[in-house]
Amino acid sequence: MEQPRFGRMIPAMVTPMKENLELDLDRAQELADRLVKGGADSLIINGTTGESPTVFYPGKIELFKAVVAAVDGRIPVIANVGDNCTADTVSFASDVAKLGVNGFMCVVPYYNKPPQEGIYQHFRTIAGSVELPIILYNIPGRCVVNMKAETTLRLANEFDNVVAVKEASGDLDQVKAIVEGAPEGFCVYSGDDSATYDIMKLGGVGVISTIGNVAPSRMKEIVDLCAAGKWEEAAAANERLMPLMEGLFKTANPILVKEALKLSGFPVGGVRLPLVDATAEQSAELERTMREVGVL
Repeated sequence: MEQPRFGRMIPAMVTPMKENLELDLDRAQELADRLVKGGADSLIINGTTGESPTVFYPGKIELFKAVVAAVDGRIPVIANVGDNCTADTVSFASDVAKLGVNGFMCVVPYYNKPPQEGIYQHFRTIAGSVELPIILYNIPGRCVVNMKAETTLRLANEFDNVVAVKEASGDLDQVKAIVEGAPEGFCVYSGDDSATYDIMKLGGVGVISTIGNVAPSRMKEIVDLCAAGKWEEAAAANERLMPLMEGLFKTANPILVKEALKLSGFPVGGVRLPLVDATAEQSAELERTMREVGVL
């Protein structure tokens, strides 16, 4: 497989918080550096795993600036700018484009429940307003609506700067249809660590990853083996890490991935309400799983 522009293993970076739950920009820079050195090909900043719903625009700007400075051009930095208001997304993306980021991620509009034509017009408006490459993000479990393959392909074929989709629909038939109908160079990323192997077998290029915060080298091993067509080795590596891929989602993300970083000796603070920190029982179970897979 040809190497995609944003690579194959892209951690959706958590957002470190201080004890008072203000943004910890120094720790964010340290984490970004740690992930670059751990094998990340790019970084998604302030996605779902980065608590985007509770970090408001001024905080997002400061976070993007801090990470761009820390990464210092070593790998691409992709800013999540997606919102459920098209006009707000366009305005914010225009501001963020000036900060030195290398691309955008934009989620299907949540809560509004738009029809497919509304989803298309939303992304069409964004793509026509910015020059940076855009990764679409389809996650019906959080957005209520599913962006169908036909809509994704319509956008991919019409706009040169719509370059990829993060597919977290759980529908492998839909993923297959996108892969088979996509123009050359359009990338399909798994939106779930646990589905990465299956999606790459269908022609996906890699993963936008939660576990990549905790075990970047292990997740990179899996996607690189898949890309090399070493499917048996990839399946074995995938199976070894699967308990933690699934274990991080025993409660709402990113509660447990932040707890996992703490257990790894790299604490990044707690989560903002309405999320709550891991319980003692959840932490103990997570620690057992991390030891089982060899991350601790």
